Amino acid sequence: MSFTPKLFTELKHYSREKAIADVFAGITVGVVALPLAMAFAIASGLPPERGIFTAIIAGFIISAIGGSKVQIGGPTGAFVILVSGIMVKYGYNGLAVCTLMSGIMLVLFGLFRFGALIKFIPFPVTTGFTTGIAVVILSTQIKDFFGLKIETVPAEFIEKWHMYLSHLSTLSLQSTLVGVGTVIIIIFLRKFYPKLPAMLIGMLVATIIASILKLNVETIGSRFGDLPRVLPAPSLPDFTFVQMKGLIQPAFTIALLAAIESLLSATVADGMIGGKHRPNIELIGQGIANFFSVMFGGIPATGAIARTATNVKSGGKTPVAGIIHAIVLALLLLLFAPMAKLIPLSALSGILVVVSYNMSELHHFSSILKGPRSDAFVLVLTFILTVLVDLTVAVQVGVILSAMLFIKRMAEISNVGMITKMLRGDEDEKEDPNALKLRQVPEGVEVFEVIGPFFFGMIDTFKNTIRQVEKPPKALIIRIRNVISVDASALHVLRELNTQCKKDNTLLIFSGVHSQPLIAFERAGFLDEVGRDNFLGNIDDALNRAREIMGLALLERNSPFTPTVEREKI
Repeated sequence: MSFTPKLFTELKHYSREKAIADVFAGITVGVVALPLAMAFAIASGLPPERGIFTAIIAGFIISAIGGSKVQIGGPTGAFVILVSGIMVKYGYNGLAVCTLMSGIMLVLFGLFRFGALIKFIPFPVTTGFTTGIAVVILSTQIKDFFGLKIETVPAEFIEKWHMYLSHLSTLSLQSTLVGVGTVIIIIFLRKFYPKLPAMLIGMLVATIIASILKLNVETIGSRFGDLPRVLPAPSLPDFTFVQMKGLIQPAFTIALLAAIESLLSATVADGMIGGKHRPNIELIGQGIANFFSVMFGGIPATGAIARTATNVKSGGKTPVAGIIHAIVLALLLLLFAPMAKLIPLSALSGILVVVSYNMSELHHFSSILKGPRSDAFVLVLTFILTVLVDLTVAVQVGVILSAMLFIKRMAEISNVGMITKMLRGDEDEKEDPNALKLRQVPEGVEVFEVIGPFFFGMIDTFKNTIRQVEKPPKALIIRIRNVISVDASALHVLRELNTQCKKDNTLLIFSGVHSQPLIAFERAGFLDEVGRDNFLGNIDDALNRAREIMGLALLERNSPFTPTVEREKI
């Protein structure tokens, strides 16, 4: 497995066309990242410049030495509840030490090739804590969004909302209008002008209106003062080994969350560009980025899915786009820092309200609830623990519970057969009458067969095998006669495959679906998404369905079979 950064590989084949695309994408993402970087820092209980420092330093390093072609790194919403909790308990110096330690852990994760292991965290767990984080972020923005007069907001979720409700009489109509207006502008621009930086425009419009009308709203300047125009001199935080011992758990949580988020973001990017990231060098890059982020006064950083998607949609081709995004942020800090003090805090809260909604993944959440009950239970429990207890506990309990439920599921579907005759050699081995090699597969049809439980542990194998198809076929048959169980992760990857098939005008057909997968498909609405006519009982019916759609004549019953090569079974 290669430890070579993607940038080094891409520069060997760099071209003028790629450079132009990277410059445009880098400028776009840099502009988009500015309000988010400030908003995430403020939501974490830190001054806004900390977020900008992080986006510049970590964003540059993640692109320069990471393992993804188009990954954009920086502060993200996933860290808000972790960082704010550490800040309350240990202060910024404790947070800095935690981030340094997590950076070292991430480098070790990469060196020991743990990148592939992160993929084994089940989809209901990642969806549960991601939706939980979105709810917690939203709850942290109520004070500034509505301009409530509260000195100190409690850290606990329930106590926090009790405080909000008891102070509703202090609501500021002007702050609320600025926050609501920012949200409306962002939604409007994303719907009708999706190529424009909606969040930046929303923030600028809110700032201009608040300044012209002299609205009585709290701003960055009134709470934090002026922003610095340059990066601080590099330095390390003060720490002792006794202090480090007490910070191991939060540091590990930061490292684990950074690993999950960065590799999830890189995987999403792979799907958008048709590429493949290098997970272990990505973890090493993330670790080094977090180490240097702290040296320049920053906070924890990881791969940012929204900004990475913006980079891809803006035409970014290589890690150069991410480097340019960091340079653009540095220039914005240098040129426009004095103006940032005019930005209303309710406008930044409006931005985070939109971020929270986008993070919530409600469509995935509702889809898993309709799937197998065990996955729905893991999802809900992870979500509740994230919101009410702690993210670390939520991930640990979610993963352990998923493993236990999987073992239970495997035990339930196991069976014992009579193998005595086989051991004695009394029975001749018979060829499978349903073998694919006894069938004639039309030109333009690809057949894949999955054997065994289709669950989160084999998703990567499934994806890699499907990628063997060099060009989109006219029909793709997934044969699952030996699949007795599917989980939410399998449903998710099959949904992604169905979406890609529709883009490629490929007919997706399933052959030999057992009762448990069929019930799961039915409850999740997957049967209707693919089309009920495309779920067949056996391979002959599936091949005939492909011929029917492709306009080919059905073979006569007495026609000779033409052997064909069966793809490697998953």
